[in-house]
Amino acid sequence: MACVHSLVSILSGMPKNPEPTRDRIVAAATRLFYNEGINAVSVDAVAEKAGVTKKTLYYHFASKDDLIAATIAGRDQPTLELYGRWFAEADGDVADKVRGLFLQLGQAANTPRWKGCGFLRTTAELASTPGHPAVKAGAAHKKRFEAWLGRVLGDNGVARPEALARHIVILLDGAAAVMLVHRDVAYVVAAGELAGKLVQAASR
Repeated sequence: MACVHSLVSILSGMPKNPEPTRDRIVAAATRLFYNEGINAVSVDAVAEKAGVTKKTLYYHFASKDDLIAATIAGRDQPTLELYGRWFAEADGDVADKVRGLFLQLGQAANTPRWKGCGFLRTTAELASTPGHPAVKAGAAHKKRFEAWLGRVLGDNGVARPEALARHIVILLDGAAAVMLVHRDVAYVVAAGELAGKLVQAASR
């Protein structure tokens, strides 16, 4: 989901010898955009970070907007896979596994390097251009995560899984936002407890 957009890329770091060139550019842009902000990072800075010329960058991307969209789209599947792994590895029943998503998010975000949900931050920076391809890519990711969570809840016998998945997404994104403000994992844990209670009530 958006909240680990950064965690997947930032905590793993850029590969030393990424291939091909396009992937190296996207990796460099992802790191710079997350650490410094989209509007603060120039195409020249991305090219330098990626170790390519500006001409090479524009060979792969028609514009900075296309590059921004590529960084968002590139984190979609890895982020979904990370949440899927967190859910699968958590002990207990489905309510405990949902709590586990929040606990894992809190642990991963409890570092000075974490600067919030990359998907939400990108949308905020591009709020004046709602039709931007990166905003659309971020929205599509959020919908895919919600749909995945709804399927998982339904497979575990939870009533009205689609509606509950939406409630949990709201709690998860809200927890990420408050975590960024206060730098206190307790808020993520509290949101996870509430999400777990909702799941328990729907499982009876």
